[in-house]
Amino acid sequence: MCNGQNPLPQTAAEAIAVQKRFAPRIETVDRFDKIETIAGIDVAFPCGGKVTRAAIQALSYPALEPIETAVIEQETRFPYIPGLLSFREAPSVLAALAELKARPDLLMIDGHGLAHPRRFGIACHVGLLADIPAVGVAKSRLTGRHDDPKLRKGSRTALVGGEEVIGTVLRTRNGVKPVYVSVGHRVSLETAVELTLACATRYRLPEPTRLADKLSKTG
Repeated sequence: MCNGQNPLPQTAAEAIAVQKRFAPRIETVDRFDKIETIAGIDVAFPCGGKVTRAAIQALSYPALEPIETAVIEQETRFPYIPGLLSFREAPSVLAALAELKARPDLLMIDGHGLAHPRRFGIACHVGLLADIPAVGVAKSRLTGRHDDPKLRKGSRTALVGGEEVIGTVLRTRNGVKPVYVSVGHRVSLETAVELTLACATRYRLPEPTRLADKLSKTG
């Protein structure tokens, strides 16, 4: 795959084959001990996309107090292809994770997990390679269909792909646009939603990814 030891795929067809090969390895049940730290992850592409900047903000949980940060900038080595964005992002994210002094208990990634055409978005990609429980929280829909959740905070509806529930559309504040929550790895969808809601204290985005988003833009 793309973890620093294995080379990146050279073509879109090779990348799709990787996704199809590894998607069945994603675990959709809770397999973790007590969660005391959550690492929010976001990726930006400054310099017209020539640079990949991965930012991590680690927080205590449930207090959500900042613990440490890591920012890695690398040359972008994979083209922009919808549905294959994790191949642009994952190498830098994994490098940033390696910079943390303490291994987080859970990753909360700005992007999709199973809510992906081949059920292998960035939260699955990184969660599987790092072998850390992971949740995807995206700002917009990539695939699937859903009804709109009610306007009250905590309201949710299923995100459905084919005949399969692939995520949850979650209202994190009264009257604001919902976010799209999906399993990354070693976390059930129910737990992913509850953790996202617990981390959404004042803003639309949960604190881990909100702070990582800010960090990715400032370096």
